[in-house]
Amino acid sequence: MLDELLGRAELKEKIADLEEDKRHLERRLEAEGERRAEAATARQEAEEEVNRLEDRVAELEDRVERLQDDESDLDYRGVETLRDDRLAAVLDRLASVDAGPEGALTAMVDDDPSDDVREAFGDHAALVARATPCLAATDDAGLVSAALVPPDPPEPFVAWGEGFDVERRWFQPTGEFALALVRSDLFALGEYDGRERTAFSGFESDVKGDHSKGGFSQGRFERRRDAQIDEHVEKCREAIEARDADRLYVVGQRTLLSEFREEATRTRPVDATGDPRAALDDAFHEFWTTRLYRI
Repeated sequence: MLDELLGRAELKEKIADLEEDKRHLERRLEAEGERRAEAATARQEAEEEVNRLEDRVAELEDRVERLQDDESDLDYRGVETLRDDRLAAVLDRLASVDAGPEGALTAMVDDDPSDDVREAFGDHAALVARATPCLAATDDAGLVSAALVPPDPPEPFVAWGEGFDVERRWFQPTGEFALALVRSDLFALGEYDGRERTAFSGFESDVKGDHSKGGFSQGRFERRRDAQIDEHVEKCREAIEARDADRLYVVGQRTLLSEFREEATRTRPVDATGDPRAALDDAFHEFWTTRLYRI
């Protein structure tokens, strides 16, 4: 009663409210301090991780630079294009090697050389990697050290034996097969038994060349040309489907090869010119060619 008369009750209520506000602010301050501490810890951990990654990047960059410096000093003892009699002679020489039990390594390397290949070639394994995809061959005495790029390579493998595991069909035409040459304006298909051609078909299509001034707009010209190429490719596909041989190699214009990858055993870009028959002869000769790298 007296407090109310003197106005102290109202003051006490205000004090209580202020005390509550104070406690609320203290709790907020405490929570904010915890968040700042957590944020500071997280920031410190992030900075440490960034520093660790920067050190790792610098380490890897230094390693790459050293490898590049090392590889810059390495080069092949020689590079040669093999075909026909010269190719046969080299294959015969590889087949004649007798390295003793587990003395000869043969490996089809499609991408990065395996540990076995790296160990066998030592510092020169980088040259094998540079030649991929390739068939690498070396012996435990280092007398033979080479890589060959076969026209029809096998699946990747690594094998040690008394001699080198090399099959002629990877390098030379054997058995029955078909070879199709596809360009945007020309098609030729030969069926073979080894090197002997047993059947031939071919044709040329009227596909517009470069756009000239006047006449159609550039856009309309390109649409018509694309339609003509599509029609030509469809005719090529029909001719390929009518072949007798199961095994099929498709060569020719790089931009068209993807159209035939599903049905082809192997595709390869080649430069072959002339009429269909002459162009097919050039394509056959170019396809059955092997690159030899002496390591």
